[in-house]
Amino acid sequence: MATTEKKKRHWLSRLSFGTVSLVLSALMVLAYLSVVVNPAKAWIFTLFGLLYPLVMPLTIGLLVWAVLRRSRMRGLLLAVLLPSFFFAGRYLQLRRHAPESEGPLKVISYNVGLFAHGDENLSRNTRADSLCRWLLRQNADLICLQEFHLPAQMSMDRWLAARFPGYKVEYYVHTGKSGHSGNVTLSRYPVVGKGKIDFEKSSNLALWTDIRLDSSTVRVYNCHFQSYNISLSNLVKKDGAVEETERKMRRSIIERPKQVAEVLHGVDNAPVRSLVVGDFNDNPLSYTYYRLLRGRKDSFVKAGKGFGATYRTLWPLLRIDYILYPPDLEAITYQVPHVKYSDHYPIIATYHETGRNTP
Repeated sequence: MATTEKKKRHWLSRLSFGTVSLVLSALMVLAYLSVVVNPAKAWIFTLFGLLYPLVMPLTIGLLVWAVLRRSRMRGLLLAVLLPSFFFAGRYLQLRRHAPESEGPLKVISYNVGLFAHGDENLSRNTRADSLCRWLLRQNADLICLQEFHLPAQMSMDRWLAARFPGYKVEYYVHTGKSGHSGNVTLSRYPVVGKGKIDFEKSSNLALWTDIRLDSSTVRVYNCHFQSYNISLSNLVKKDGAVEETERKMRRSIIERPKQVAEVLHGVDNAPVRSLVVGDFNDNPLSYTYYRLLRGRKDSFVKAGKGFGATYRTLWPLLRIDYILYPPDLEAITYQVPHVKYSDHYPIIATYHETGRNTP
């Protein structure tokens, strides 16, 4: 009798282990597919990509356990993990040594969260002033800000000129009763062209600026793609929050590919090469990221160290802010300073020009 019970428990254990292995393997495959499936046609695939930073380490742990148990599932688990040797570097870099010096071109991208989502001990105005002082100390050549906000009674030109002396200021904001909100690009180099891409039925946008460097011109696309606009706290506090969250996520996921296509149309038809910078609201295992990456390089992958996550609330799971650069530049350094002026962390990268294919 005891032997029968033991065999039954062993069979149930194998069945449970096999079921979990199959579920995790399926989630890994679906996450990989999120790169190539247009979410405008099948939005659910984006969610599988978002789950990847959680599912991948669980699958690694299960593989170790399968090897120790000599389970037949170890072959399947190893197979679904193999593509992660390519994808995992988009989230974590294990470099041992940082470069001794920075490149001559320094770029910052920062979603400042309307100056409303940082350290709760600071007022909105105090946080804005503190954030600007911090940015000025970084001594960057280009600064791209998303979700910038000022009260309606304040002048954008005067406010920015007072806080960023020596910078050429370009911005586009939506103005309403709550104030001015939008994107701001600041440059120490001459600005020789500018424009914007308004996304249909959205307050999000892309601001482009042609910057004349020492020997060439580069177009900088300062992008803020469709936001989720969801509150995690509302999920447990508000009736109907789950349905509302699902609706907002679906709309955001479906709209982003259209916005990406508009930016890429501009990039492909630009007379000069382009930096694509900003808050993409999508992780590195996504259709958005891989479309924008074509013909460009990821600054974090080339020069970063440690976790690249930029969304402070769910660190280290979400990396949604990027600086993608053209082949005639080379990334030298990359940082994600953990300052608490926003619900995002800023990203800072330095470059030098290689001289290849420079317009």
